[in-house]
Amino acid sequence: MKAWAADQIGDATYADNIVKFMGDPAAEFTKELGMEMTHPGPPSVGIIGRSKRFAIHVVNGEVKYVAVSESEDDPAGDSDPTDTLHDAMLEAIKAEA
Repeated sequence: MKAWAADQIGDATYADNIVKFMGDPAAEFTKELGMEMTHPGPPSVGIIGRSKRFAIHVVNGEVKYVAVSESEDDPAGDSDPTDTLHDAMLEAIKAEA
């Protein structure tokens, strides 16, 4: 996670950043959220066991907004991840205010 944080925000310590980078190696959190990808999809892309492409806005432990990029033709949301990208999330956060 430190390498990802360093790559994304330039700070490997990331403890004081507004964005928290957290791993889920056993997919426990992913499964609890109902975000495990179960679509059979093409085996070549390794869909089984992956999480759906999602973004969550949480404030003090309260979920404020959830976005999932998926469709029947694109269960991984790879073709159109728009709903989970920063612009969509910032708009959703602005709308909460």
